[in-house]
Amino acid sequence: MHYQPLGTTDLKVSSLCLGCMTFGEPNRGNHPWTLPEESSRPLIQQALEQGINFFDTANSYSDGSSEEIVGRALRDFARRDEVVVATKVYFPVSDQGAGLSRAQIRRAIDDSLRRLGMDYVDLYQIHRWDPWTPLEETLEALDEVVKAGKARYIGASSMYAWQFAKALYTQQHRGWARFVTMQDQYNLIQREEEREMLPLCAAEKVAVIPWSPLARGRLARPWGETTARQASDEVGKTLYNNSEENDEQIARRLAHIAQDKNASLAQVALAWLMSKPGVAAPIIGASRPDQLDELVKSVEVKLTEEEIAELEMLYQPHHVVGFK
Repeated sequence: MHYQPLGTTDLKVSSLCLGCMTFGEPNRGNHPWTLPEESSRPLIQQALEQGINFFDTANSYSDGSSEEIVGRALRDFARRDEVVVATKVYFPVSDQGAGLSRAQIRRAIDDSLRRLGMDYVDLYQIHRWDPWTPLEETLEALDEVVKAGKARYIGASSMYAWQFAKALYTQQHRGWARFVTMQDQYNLIQREEEREMLPLCAAEKVAVIPWSPLARGRLARPWGETTARQASDEVGKTLYNNSEENDEQIARRLAHIAQDKNASLAQVALAWLMSKPGVAAPIIGASRPDQLDELVKSVEVKLTEEEIAELEMLYQPHHVVGFK
């Protein structure tokens, strides 16, 4: 495993971040395909043994049970100062409402810390932009979370570049804790972030931690092959069903390069993403030990400039999706 600073922070993170949406009680929340605790713990332990020290969850994943499972596993398998733990706030948990009001953030951070069994998180992220709460209220509440020692740093997730620029300016102007990361959708078949968000992050020295680096599995298996999860994934359909013809062309080019390099599709897709300036750690998900093994090996796959150009040359503009 390789490690690098998370943007301008003093956090040193593995080149891959383990996304923890997969871990959660199937009878809680909206994801019946998640792994219960007894199946989740071995994968979290395996990730630690393979050098992953960066774990990303959210209060809304499986109605809070993801945080509970991840927190207990990390307490059993690692020292607190050995891991970087990130969680998020915005979407509802049980019947407690949603959004980024001061009251919601204050309640949510305390609930997340209780479920995780931790005194603080390393990175506390807003899961989406809240159009119903004044921006200043949200940013001041996040600053209070940092000053209270409940989070070391704060980060943001999918939004328009103008919104992120406005938030960064407001934080700087008011002297509040500043967003140090942007978690956005970025992969070989969804590259719209290259237009404005990624240049903004580079200019402001904000680390990028992409979600859906494998396009919810579409870049990890032969094109057209599906799984039970993909068949029932309504969110994935809204993200990728409007560009399938172009996406298939890119996926076939990916398969060609993967075969030449004796690597898997997922390994090459992740290697492409890790070659991009500003990308700190793509957020991967795994539900089987062999799957995690395969993804971890992507850090050793190196692409030439010619291979990168070949992967990119067929891309056509896509709809901007994933902000809601």
